[in-house]
Amino acid sequence: MATPITSIKEKERTPEEVQKERILELQSLIAEQEQSLNKILGITGELNNAGVLDAVAAMVKAKEDIAGIAVHQASREPITNLINNVMNATGVLTAIDPAVTAKLAASVQSGLHEAELYRGNNDKVSLLGLMKSLNDPDINRAIKFGLDFLKGMGKELDGE
Repeated sequence: MATPITSIKEKERTPEEVQKERILELQSLIAEQEQSLNKILGITGELNNAGVLDAVAAMVKAKEDIAGIAVHQASREPITNLINNVMNATGVLTAIDPAVTAKLAASVQSGLHEAELYRGNNDKVSLLGLMKSLNDPDINRAIKFGLDFLKGMGKELDGE
């Protein structure tokens, strides 16, 4: 009868054996991905020929200077005004119901299309013609919308 196993000895690999194993794994990966590696090497060769890699290397070396310039440029008044305006416009857009925005955008698109259709005729609008056009329900609706918009805007301007 065999003697029972009472201890397991784990063979420790030397650093040289680990390195050889990693090299073999890397060689097999290179062999499997030969086509991809050739493309990558071709791309990097073209980038190097164009001087892009030199520019990137210089940018990495000068990263602190570039960051300083970027911060200085971003802190200029026109840029801070732009950022504040974008934030305010974003606040306005998020406060508006998306259905209203979509309807308004479609209305503007339709109005531009209609205006483009009649752009070529040089008909003059008389005062009487303007008054008659108020009877057109579409024109009346648009004018009423504009007047209501101006009323709301005026109320808000008065509240300042």
